[in-house]
Amino acid sequence: MKYVGLKQVLKAVNNGEVTKVYIGKDAEEHLLDELIDSCKEKNIEIIEVDTMVELGSMAGIEVKAATAAE
Repeated sequence: MKYVGLKQVLKAVNNGEVTKVYIGKDAEEHLLDELIDSCKEKNIEIIEVDTMVELGSMAGIEVKAATAAE
């Protein structure tokens, strides 16, 4: 994963730097609303991952991640 964390991913989406965004299903929805809207607006694929722990592991970090992108 090239970007990890809500702020980093949102910035990358808005700058057109990513093609896929991963979101942990157990992340708080209200925190992700702006990101999801931006992805839909820019036709960026959203992939749901079962847990934030799993997403953190996929991203190569040892903590939970609500979102990541590549």
